[in-house]
Amino acid sequence: MDANIAVVGLGYVGLPVAVALAERLASEGVRVTGYDIAAGRVAQLKAGHDATHEIDDNRLASCGLAFSDDPAVLADATMIIVTVPTPITEERRPDLSPLQRACETIGPRLQKGALVVFESTVFPGVTEDICGPWLAAHSGLSQGSDFALGYSPERINPGDHVHRLESITKIIAADSEPALERMRAVYGRIVDAGLHEAPSIKVAEAAKVIENTQRDLNIALMNEIALIFDRMGLATRDVLAAAGTKWNFLPFTPGLVGGHCIGVDPFYLTAAAEKLGYRPEVILAGRRINDAMGQAIAQKVVKLLIGQGVSPCRARVGVMGLTFKQDVPDIRNSKVPDILDELREYGIEALVSDPLADPEAARREYGLTLSPSSALVQLDALVLAVNHADYLANPSDLVARVRAGGVLVDVKSALDREGLPEELVYWSL
Repeated sequence: MDANIAVVGLGYVGLPVAVALAERLASEGVRVTGYDIAAGRVAQLKAGHDATHEIDDNRLASCGLAFSDDPAVLADATMIIVTVPTPITEERRPDLSPLQRACETIGPRLQKGALVVFESTVFPGVTEDICGPWLAAHSGLSQGSDFALGYSPERINPGDHVHRLESITKIIAADSEPALERMRAVYGRIVDAGLHEAPSIKVAEAAKVIENTQRDLNIALMNEIALIFDRMGLATRDVLAAAGTKWNFLPFTPGLVGGHCIGVDPFYLTAAAEKLGYRPEVILAGRRINDAMGQAIAQKVVKLLIGQGVSPCRARVGVMGLTFKQDVPDIRNSKVPDILDELREYGIEALVSDPLADPEAARREYGLTLSPSSALVQLDALVLAVNHADYLANPSDLVARVRAGGVLVDVKSALDREGLPEELVYWSL
């Protein structure tokens, strides 16, 4: 068992891993340190609070995890687990710069015999062919003989209190049997659901990148049929409820596809395929459909307003929800700004509110000023973009925000349409 373990990156993925390791390995004399370059994040965690809401304050205070923004703490680690983000560029190409910076930080402090395990989503080959050489270049050590590599893709689902780190089978792979045995010893202690040992690191990398690609394509199909059924005058939720009575019909639903995984990971696979001379068709088609849904929803809002005799440029429109999914504060790659941008093309400066989103992050990432919920009243149209539990707990509050004869757009079909006033124009995907 490795005596000193460091987790690099303390976001949605890294913090749950670090906390679980600290909780379960302390009794075996293992020291676990969580490292992050963001001093503010580290200070917040030291104060006993996790702004991502993945770890509650009581658990954070009692887990025994050490926090630091000083890279010197990595020098003592015999196992380093890297959980930094892997985003895409504006050109929708893989952005490996966070991984590169992590390797540049770890390299000078990497001790001989250490094992470096990556959990970040990548295309096959990144761990051994890119990260390994980066570590070697910055450490002066030889890959494979002086230090070992492992890969164990993250499967964290933000806001999900059922499918947690401990209850999801963990894939592990390494560049040698001794390294794999070290991963078994560590991950086997924290993952109750068990481990799946992939035959190679590249297989494990490929498995991760297709998980979200498959989900992305299934949602794209639902989005496309929702657009078709809308033109037919059919409610997609009714069609899916009927089709869902067949035992092998998959329960996917239409909606906005954002976040740090589903809307990003497919581009890692397609970029790797294009380097090999293969142009993916289905995967990229799914991405185009999902990326266009914000625009499609905004255009529907405009059509409904015109249908009610309201000029778009004079319409008062409110959007509730900015985060990429319900009941989480994460706004990364949210597609709600796409709705706002398209509404702006029609002269509509919509108000947007979200009780969970950080106002400063909204300004920094999207140039948006969040309005208080109390400001979203006397609306010609209300867009329920994110179905936070607080919103759904009081549907009458949503209705009261819309003037008589106004429009209510329910993106995720979260409301009971039968309980809504007849004079309200209701539409959902």
